[in-house]
Amino acid sequence: MKKIVMSLLAATLTSTLVFASGQQGSGSTTPSAGGAPAKLTVEIFDRGTDGGKTDPTNNKWTQWIHDKLLRDENIDVTFVAVPRWTEDVSLVNLFAANTPPDVCYTYSSDNIQTWADLGGIYNVQPYINTTLKDLNAFLGADKAIPGKRLIERNLDLQTNAIYSIPGKRMNVARTIMWIRKDWLDILGIPVPKTTQEYYNALVAFRDNAARLGVSHVIPFITDGDRLDWGPGVIMDSFVDANISNKERWINSVAERNFLVPGYKEGVRYLNKMYNDGLIDPNFPLYKSGDDVGPVIKSGVVGSWAGDWDTIYREPNGTLSGLKANIPTADVIPVDCITDSNGVTTKTIYDEAGVFYFIPASSKNHDAAMRYLNWLAKYENYHYIQTGPAGITHTIGSDGVVKLDPSAVADPTWIQNSSQNIDYTMPMNGLFLESQEASIRALSAGYTYSADIIQRAYNIALANGRPVLVVKTTSPLTVAGPLAQTLVDKAKVMYTQLIMCQPAQFDTLWTSLVNDWLASGAQRVIDERRAKYPN
Repeated sequence: MKKIVMSLLAATLTSTLVFASGQQGSGSTTPSAGGAPAKLTVEIFDRGTDGGKTDPTNNKWTQWIHDKLLRDENIDVTFVAVPRWTEDVSLVNLFAANTPPDVCYTYSSDNIQTWADLGGIYNVQPYINTTLKDLNAFLGADKAIPGKRLIERNLDLQTNAIYSIPGKRMNVARTIMWIRKDWLDILGIPVPKTTQEYYNALVAFRDNAARLGVSHVIPFITDGDRLDWGPGVIMDSFVDANISNKERWINSVAERNFLVPGYKEGVRYLNKMYNDGLIDPNFPLYKSGDDVGPVIKSGVVGSWAGDWDTIYREPNGTLSGLKANIPTADVIPVDCITDSNGVTTKTIYDEAGVFYFIPASSKNHDAAMRYLNWLAKYENYHYIQTGPAGITHTIGSDGVVKLDPSAVADPTWIQNSSQNIDYTMPMNGLFLESQEASIRALSAGYTYSADIIQRAYNIALANGRPVLVVKTTSPLTVAGPLAQTLVDKAKVMYTQLIMCQPAQFDTLWTSLVNDWLASGAQRVIDERRAKYPN
């Protein structure tokens, strides 16, 4: 269904968005203070938090935002739920129906470009130093593009328009490798420091189930939906460490690296792991971390990779669930996957995260911009992130803010996302008075010691390579309509390549990659090469 919706994107949106583009600038340009409140709708992710018992559109947080925004800006806001894990398709449907919320956000920059090309997004560039001045100040300089402001990250160099603004990440740590330290100790194996040592440890796990006290061992587990994510820590390490940023960027298609020099050997390594019995053979059946988590908690898994802090998140954390079943279990992060230069290089996030924007169909662009600017003011985002003292946070004797996102003291204050990032679009992560205070609070915001969290955080950042940011001379337009097709094909490619017999790998690789190229990847590469700035 997702593929069908995406493939029909241009056809279904052209008439509605071209019509909507005629409304550009039609919204109110002056605050409605003193008169009737401006009506505003704002997208919010529905993550199914708390088993779906918490309504992301109507809770203590939305009530606080509504009441204070009404007092400060005379804006009456209503939240519109969009399912988090199908947000791209849901937004496509809303745009096709010409009914998107007045303020939207997405992780799909390709979709934004497509909508902008069709005239469906409002240009906020004229307002970055006026209506959006507090937002501009908060976002600050763009660390990835010297001399530019982060609010200008998505500036169209041809038209000088800004159709979307990035949220600013406080924490750029991404993925990490985990291993059962208690199993290493039982078998007398030191903590791995290289890829080969890691592989040897998995083999030892596989061959010593009885000594480890389990009926069977799954040395390494992953879900089959995002094999480029967790196992990507391994596959990415095989990319030519000396490749230029230009070639790395040009050959990365739909955020998948099949065509980046060296990556093939990384996929072959996963194939070797699978055929050596080190990867759970059921991995294609696992659609997300929700499927993998219970297997890890059962106590039979030796290692896995994924978000740097997932195992520490509560409630229902992976580590606490494992310890509930195996009290002696000990899991540690390891920094052992080395590239061709012997460096534990890993991908970290770009400072720019989610992208938020105002559809051209909005009836009040001014209110939408004032809302975004309001969110960038410390008194507002600080409360949304930390909430009431004694309920969603405490302040220790050392002055460190300690968050309780599960709001045990009062479950009606439960946060739908970490630090309520879904409500604070201009930022992703906890922003306090300083970077140091933010990191200290980040480490204190778990049920585990700050030292344990800080260790994982530091490993996830060590030798980190940010996602490449390239400002092309004109917008990239090819990838958007093709993105979902290529992502869907990538899932099949990874699964088949990992599970095939080693003798079949090269032939299958050639066949699948040629199909990938013919399905649009070659067009994406050609455009990137043509538009790469000299």
